[in-house]
Order: sequence, then C-alpha cells, then structure tokens
Amino acid sequence: MSQQKRLFLLDAYALIFRGYYAFIKNPRINSKGMDTSAIMGFMNSLLDVIKREKPDHLAVAFDKEGSAVRTEMFTDYKANRDETPEAIRIAIPYIQDILKAMHIPVIELAGCEADDLIGTLAKQAEKQGYKTYMVTPDKDFAQLVSENIFMYRPARMGNGIEIWGVPEVQERFEVERPEQVIDFLGMMGDAVDNIPGLPGVGEKTAKKFLKTYGSMENLLASTHELKGKMKEKIEDNAELGILSKKLATIITDCDVTFHEEDFELSPPDTEKVETIFQELEFRRMAEQFHKIFTEGGSPEPAPAQKTTKQNKNSDSQQTSLFGGDINATADSNDTTGNFYKTLGDTSHFYQLIEGELAIKLLLRDLLQQKTVCFDTETTGIDPLTAELVGISFSWEKGKGFYVPFPENREEAQELLNKFLPFFESENIEKVAQNLKYDMKVLGTYGVVIKGKLFDTMIAHYLINPDMRHNMDILSETYLSYSPMPIENLIGKKGKKQKSMRDVDLATVKEYAAEDADITLQLKDIFEPELKGTATRKLFDEIEIPLVAVLADMELEGIKLDIDYLKELSEALSSDIKGLEGKIYETAGESFNLASPKQLGDILFDKLKIGGSKPKKTKTGQYATGEEVLSYLAQDNPIVQDILDWRQLVKLQNTYVDALPNQVKEKTGRVHTDYMQTVAATGRLSSNNPNLQNIPIRTERGRQVRKAFVARDENYKLLSADYSQIELRIIAALSGDPEMVKSFQKGEDIHAATAAKVFNVPQEEVTREQRSHAKTVNFGIIYGVSAFGLSNQTSLSRAESKELIDAYYKTYPRLKEYIQEQIDIAREQGYVQTVLGRRRYLKDINSQNAVVRGAAERNAVNAPIQGSAADIIKIAMINIHKRLTDENWKSKMLLQVHDELIFDVHNSEIERIQPMIKEEMENAFKLDVPLVVEMGVGENWLEAH
Repeated sequence: MSQQKRLFLLDAYALIFRGYYAFIKNPRINSKGMDTSAIMGFMNSLLDVIKREKPDHLAVAFDKEGSAVRTEMFTDYKANRDETPEAIRIAIPYIQDILKAMHIPVIELAGCEADDLIGTLAKQAEKQGYKTYMVTPDKDFAQLVSENIFMYRPARMGNGIEIWGVPEVQERFEVERPEQVIDFLGMMGDAVDNIPGLPGVGEKTAKKFLKTYGSMENLLASTHELKGKMKEKIEDNAELGILSKKLATIITDCDVTFHEEDFELSPPDTEKVETIFQELEFRRMAEQFHKIFTEGGSPEPAPAQKTTKQNKNSDSQQTSLFGGDINATADSNDTTGNFYKTLGDTSHFYQLIEGELAIKLLLRDLLQQKTVCFDTETTGIDPLTAELVGISFSWEKGKGFYVPFPENREEAQELLNKFLPFFESENIEKVAQNLKYDMKVLGTYGVVIKGKLFDTMIAHYLINPDMRHNMDILSETYLSYSPMPIENLIGKKGKKQKSMRDVDLATVKEYAAEDADITLQLKDIFEPELKGTATRKLFDEIEIPLVAVLADMELEGIKLDIDYLKELSEALSSDIKGLEGKIYETAGESFNLASPKQLGDILFDKLKIGGSKPKKTKTGQYATGEEVLSYLAQDNPIVQDILDWRQLVKLQNTYVDALPNQVKEKTGRVHTDYMQTVAATGRLSSNNPNLQNIPIRTERGRQVRKAFVARDENYKLLSADYSQIELRIIAALSGDPEMVKSFQKGEDIHAATAAKVFNVPQEEVTREQRSHAKTVNFGIIYGVSAFGLSNQTSLSRAESKELIDAYYKTYPRLKEYIQEQIDIAREQGYVQTVLGRRRYLKDINSQNAVVRGAAERNAVNAPIQGSAADIIKIAMINIHKRLTDENWKSKMLLQVHDELIFDVHNSEIERIQPMIKEEMENAFKLDVPLVVEMGVGENWLEAH
C-alpha cells in the first residue's frame, strides 16, 4: 500500500514575525548593519520542516493587500496593528528571492489573506487524498483541522514541534468539533486582528458557553437563560457577536487551485541560494542548507513525527586520553525537537580526570598543544569569593576533559599548582569565554595566566557589537547548537538554587567540557572574522591586554568611608523632607510623589501646568518622565522641585544607602566590575556598583565622591583626567583649521569659540557667552538642535538657531566633516574610530526620519566617543605595564569616562605624576595635543 502524499503549507508572515520576535533581545545584525532576524527566523522554520519532514509537496502563502472581504464587513479589521517593523519589511523581498531560488511556490492573491489561501488549498488537497500540514504558530487555523488536515506548530525556544489533529484541538479548546473554534474566537474576540468579540467574554467564559450551547447562534438564541450584566451585554451586542464570528472564519473558496505538480518539492538552484546567504552573511545556515540539499540530495519523503529522536552521531573515532580508540557515543534520546543540535544528538567524547596518573597524562598532553580552551567551574558568580569546583579543557572539536577540585582550599591549591606550567606557558594560547572571570578566580589562588590569549566574548563584540555575546546565543547563532543550560544542574536563581559542588560529577563533566568544547569551536569561527572586519589589531593590542588590567583593578577595589555615607544619608533625608513640604505647599495638598498617576493628576488636572493637551502614556495616564518635566521646569518652580526631589531620592537609594552593602567582607573594599562588551562605542561600563553614573553636576552628587578614600594614611588618591578629549578628537578628525589652531595654541576652547561666534575679543567674553559656547561645543557632537539648545540654556529657540548657524560659520570644516561621516555611514553601513573600531548603523538608510536621525547622530558621535575610549584604554595598558614592571607600590583603581583614579603611596606622589601624565598624553598622536589635569587628595572629591 503506497504512503499517503503530504502537503506542507507555510504561513509566511506568521513565521516571519515569530522569527523576528524570537530574536528581539539579541537581534541578528550582519557586518553591513542589517537586521537579518526576520529572515533567519523564517528560514530556520522552513529548513527545519524540510530537514525533519522531507515533504514531497510544499508551498508558502503570503498576505497581499489584506482581506477585502473582512475590511468590507468591518472597516476596523486589523486597524489597530502597529506599523510593520522595518527589519520585516526589508526581509520580505529576500525571503521571496530565496524561495524562488529554492523552487518553492509562493502563493499570494490580492485581497486574500494567507489564512484563506491555506484554508482553500488544504480543503482542495484533502479531496485529492492528501494529508495537509498547515505550518503556523497561529491558533486560528485550528478551525480547519480534520482527519487529513493538521496544524504543524514549529519548534521554538527549546520546545518541540506540536502537531494538532482533531484530538489535540478538542483538548486545547475544549470543543467537540474543530469548526467550533470559529465560535470560540468569535466570542472572545482577538485583540491582534481587532476582532471585537462579545464584551466581557474571555477564554474561560467562551469555553463554558461552547460546552453549554455549542455555537454562537445557539448562545444568542438562549440569552434568556443568562443573568445580570452578562445577559445585558450579550443581548446588546448580538450583532457584534455574529460579525466577530464571520471575521474569525477562514475562507476556503479563494480563487486558487491546487495542482499537485506545481507544489512538488524539486531540487533548488543551490548556487543562487548560497549567493543570497553569502550576501546576508548566513554562514551556518549555508552549511545547513548544503547538508540538507547537496550532501543528502533532494529530501525523500518521511512520515511526520512530533519530535525527532534520530541518532545523528557520526562514526568518527575519538582518542582517549589514555591512548587507544574509543568510538564516541552520545545520548541519542533528543526530545527538544529544536532547530539546534544538542549534546543529546551530537557525537562527543568528554572524560573525567581523577587520580595522579590521569592528571599526569592530561598535563603531558596539555603541554604539547599550541591552543587550549579552558573554563573554570566555581561555587558562585562572584570571583572574589567563589571557590574552584573544577576546570575543563578542550583542544579538539567534540573532545574535552574535566578535572574536579577538592573542597579543601589547601588541597585545591596543591592540585592547581600542578597546572602552573600550563597557565604560565608563554607558548600555549589560552582560549576562554569571558576570560576576565577565570583570570580573577585563578588570581585569588595566586595564578597568573601568561602567553597569548583569546576571549570569544570580546572577539564577537568587535565583530558584531550590537548583538549579545553570551555563549548560548553565540553557540546557537554560529554553530546551530544549544548548550546545556546551567539551570539543568543547579536549578533556577533563588534560595533553592544548588551549588555546583552538589551536582553529580558525571553531569558536571558533560556541562563543563561542553563549555570548553563550544568555546573552542567559536574561536575557530571568530578568528577569521576578526580579520574580515579588520579588528584583529584592536583585539590583540587593546582589548585582550586590557582584560588583565581590568582584572587587577577589580581585584584591588577601592576603600569606602561608610561612616561618612551614613551622615550624608541623614543630610539627604532632611533635604528630601524639606522639598516634599515645599511641593505639598505649592500643590495645596500632600500626595504620593513617587506615584506617576497622582503626580500627573496634581500637575496637569489641578495646577493646569503645560497647556491644554498634556502628553499621555499608552495606558492613558499623564506622562511625567524626566523629558516631559525638564521642558516644563523652566517656567514652573514646583516641577523643578519635583525633579530635584527625584534626583535626591535616586542618589540616596542608588548610591548613599546602597554602596555600604557592596563592600566585600573579605577585603573591606568596593570592587566594581568593568564590562568590555556592553557599549557599542567601545566605552567601558561599570557594574555593581556603577561608578560612572554618580551625578557630579549637583553639590549633593559630588559629595558621594567624598566617600571614596585612599587605602590608609600612607596613601592618597590621585585623579588624572583628560581635558576636553572629545572636542580635541573632533578637531583632529575634522581637521577644522580654526579649532585645531585654538587647541595647538593652548587656548580656552570655549572662550575662543565664544569670541568667534559672538564676534568679541576673547578677553571680553562674558561668563554667559562662554557657557553658551560650551553647550554648543559639546552639543554639536550629539547633533544638538535649536530646540535642544534652548532647553539647555536661557536662549530662545530663535537665538539658539542663530548661535548654531554662527557656530558653523566659525567652523565650516566641522560642518563638512559631519556630513561626510553621515555619507560614509550610508555607503558602508558603519563608521570607525581612530583605531578601526566599527560602529554599525543599521538604521542609517531608514525610511523613518526619527530613526534615521538617531543613526545619523551616532555616525558623528560614535567615532569621537569610541576614539576617546580607545585612547584611554591604551593609556591604561601602558600605565599598568609600568606600574607592574617598575614595581611601584601605587595601584590603578578606577576608570570613569575620561578619568583614571589611583591609590598612590605618599613616597611616590612626586614621581608618579609625570609618569601618568606622559603615558596618558602620549597614548595616541593626534594633530592636537592631549592634555591631562591631575589632582591629589584624601578622597576622590578632593583629588578631582
């Protein structure tokens, strides 16, 4: 008996949107800055269906110009939908080109939705003896399910595929027949499609009504059995109910015909497909495609199944640490049903290394390698307090070794010392993901890692700065492989979470060795990509050497005066209370200042501030964000008081009261964590605590700096700060002769600008004129507008425009440079810093003026901010090297924007200042001099 033929119909837009939003937290951005998430998401689903199901007939249905029938019935049908994201609009032509090259039919018909096309074809195919699978996540299709028509919901986020036949639809919707899903949807409505439904009827009520009445019509004929408001609502909205049911009904008589020969899956035009993949930079997908269509030929039909449980192990031989061949086997019981491979369906050989002989043999092999990836397993995420549980090593794909460490600290130290020849070898390249963490953990055991280093997280940050860089995402994106989640071992975060020590060794071995194995594979991918993006030099000479510098700074920490912070908190409480009293007096009543709703009602309803049409949020309450209030503050003292109150409360909560809790018991110091891979501009970001956001424009904000103090009476804090580095960089990059000349002559740039702009001699420039010039000088970097400038100064909008126009007349080359940067970004999709760090600008050619404007500002700002970040990193590396090589007692502690903070021994104060100044001012040669200002004091405020 021949096997029943199967037809797969894909709902294009549902899969495209789903794919796009699956990547929303970590969009897939290629080197041209293009967001390829929607294309990748859709193609993942398509190739997974082909690979898994090997269908003989397949087509993809697209919407075209909406549904004429439904819009005629109800003009607001789908009217509330947001504008389609640009990444999806861009994706459609690419997807259609790929489908064309794959010889997969695209079905679209003006005025018909994909649902209706699929419904029509499914019913026609059923009559011709086909089993039809509607590939979509959209539950509305459940109404079409029959003995031979199924819903095929693709795998997502680790959940397997789901195939809904009649029993699954009966269970999911609690109906007798799939057609009743139409009544279900009609009753409860659909916010996405703007189908109104019956007011007050949700999922539970709809299911209850269907059990009792069976259909919308029967419910409406039986309203006399209902009670109270529900009876009233349904009777009043009977027509709406019938309309909603019609809107929810998938049409099955569209003007399309199922000719089976048109839907046969035929061999693709491989060359064309791979050319498109190349343009999109879908390297891993190209490999997947090649495996499916080229290596295995055209897919042969296979029966549909709910999850894949096939063993994909190769017959490759693996070598044991002890010699001899072991045929590596992996657990083949893969029930993820995911597009990604896992340990369960991938050939691997991971070995537990215990006992003297095994360790001796591992060391022997380790020391013969040129490149080894290692990964530490610890008792926690704080490297200062975490203890080693084990270390895994890998130097060959699919192969790894795990060494467990004893709980006793001395015994662990003794075992770790055996690995010193490896860690200290200058000839072995060490690879890790987030190397700084491992460096700090091993640093607490006195181990210094030497030789060439490779951090996959940093490498990817340079290749693709806008994506996230954690190992799971990198593995899924570049290897189509989903690593074992740590929650499988220790559980989710919370009190019940276990320590890694509590997990059985066999499981830890698999998890840890997999991490090292995957990281090594990522290194092999990223190494050539660093060359391709011309960022290898930046990687080798700045980012990687900086890892050790930051690790030392973070381990060192800085001392905090906790008693002083307690006093400051009391003073802040008094200020806050005073402001509250003042605000309540002006408002004529007391209210909850922290409640945006109550605040909005007071300001806009009671006090009528801000005109007749105050801005509202999506939820309908008044907007009281900083942007709104800042605009109103100039003319309304109560609004300024509210902003001041907010700032003091934030200062107290975020810093003054929180900082003492961040002092480590072990060291008595605060240890911030510097993140190298967060800001796309190249700037470092500081965490736990974030020292870069301490406000310094207010008196109270500056006082927080006073809490950071020198180590003891033998030390002072030294602050070294680049003066106006961003302005110097924009002068050098633009080559504006007037600006360059001012800096070369050592003039006060703000006074010099004011003199030129206001056309007065420099000695006659007023304080206010200098202040306005300063605002424009810094604002130009961020694309300040006349509106923005008038908000930041006492100038009107007209005066602000005049000032900006005069500014560009003064520095005409600067204006040309700004336009050139935007043009470069438009042409190549990215801009660069002085050291070649790239900032990709995917929205530079956006049709949306607001989005495009932001990208244009970034095109100007990123090379300036990024170059400043590059320069201070070079200075940090060079200073750290000298502090270490020349055995100084003084230590570098913090980096905050353009400033470095040091704990300086009293005996070294005079000698260290010229050394730091020399290294910072000569870190990078520009056409204008870099100038560093210094200060010394008992605390950070005094030093700054």
